[in-house]
Amino acid sequence: MLSRPDSIPDPFSVPANEYAAACAAAGMRGGEPGALERYRALFRRGETRQPLLDVELPPVLRVQESESGEGAVRKFLLPLGPARAGVYAREDLSEAGPGATMTTETVVIPMIGKKRILTHTLCVSSQVGCAMGCGFCQTAQMGLLRNLTAEEIVAQWFVARHVLGVATITNVVFMGMGEPMDNLGEVVRAIAVLSDHSGPCLPMSKITVSTVGRVDGIRKLAEQVHKPGWHRLNLAVSLNAPSDEIRATIMPINKRYSMGELRSALEAWPIYGAAKLCLEYVLIPGVNDRPEHAAELADYVLGRGGYAGRPALPGLVNLIPYNPREDSPWPAPEEASVDAFVAMLTAAGVYTKRRRTKGRDTMAACGQLGSLELRRKKGAGSGAGVGGGLGARVDVGLSISARA
Repeated sequence: MLSRPDSIPDPFSVPANEYAAACAAAGMRGGEPGALERYRALFRRGETRQPLLDVELPPVLRVQESESGEGAVRKFLLPLGPARAGVYAREDLSEAGPGATMTTETVVIPMIGKKRILTHTLCVSSQVGCAMGCGFCQTAQMGLLRNLTAEEIVAQWFVARHVLGVATITNVVFMGMGEPMDNLGEVVRAIAVLSDHSGPCLPMSKITVSTVGRVDGIRKLAEQVHKPGWHRLNLAVSLNAPSDEIRATIMPINKRYSMGELRSALEAWPIYGAAKLCLEYVLIPGVNDRPEHAAELADYVLGRGGYAGRPALPGLVNLIPYNPREDSPWPAPEEASVDAFVAMLTAAGVYTKRRRTKGRDTMAACGQLGSLELRRKKGAGSGAGVGGGLGARVDVGLSISARA
């Protein structure tokens, strides 16, 4: 079998037209038509052993399952090789002990909608660990260990689809380990592959990028959304508090970007058609769950109170019951508290949905991904990168060839 020369990129890292053009430029067999057929066979039928592809998949190290009312939630771990040049990585894992392996964590989430049809949402990671330091999040306690490349992000979809055999992945959400805006160039390149018509062919409207509120990243991603083929990309923002005072105690990002600055970026977010913003609110007992917090949050969303005169945000609040991390200072909220908070927001006129809790018992639920054995001990959980270093690692090079 003819192996892939260095002049031809990894098909997991580029959309079909770039891969085909590189094959044609290299004078490879079949030119662009043959390359496109190989690309389709790879993503649609899982054929990795083809001439000029020769894709090496990471082995699945572990699969953990937990049952939910809608089916099995599966979290799987993939090992990472050495980082390629230009990728932020802390490869020294000596603090974690001998034999430690850096891994990605990905979750396959079953969903049964109004039509009672079973589909799956794939929650992918964009980093190993995270530099944002949010106090309620397991991943943040690791610190940032490694950015993932586009091919390592796409590999998570490929393994779920063609190794684990999940044929009904209809949504991909960048809500796993890491802050996507801190690795934006690779995330955008991965989305270009995932949405490619000759590749996974996910509609842009079924892909969501979630952020803690990096205003610089939101503005940069907005530029991409204005481009043809990208209009329906979804944005989710982890708000998690009704005021700057509370938000700063659990999310160090708020010390750099206030809720007012964040709101300005959200007001400017491009909305095409019926698209909406998703404001994620993790309900933490004793922190942000009182009636006055619901009233403040409603004012923020609807443009009332201290935000009077500003437009209502075109979105919904996605209420997420807190999933305790290891050594958590807070318990999970009582169901009555969750229901009451949803009712208060709804009564105030806020479109609110409650996130159904899935995978909590295998540390696969929202905010629970990551291994503290791989903790970056110096600065872990302290918001490393949030102060003066916050902008140092954001990749805003979006010079990709996105499909129209």
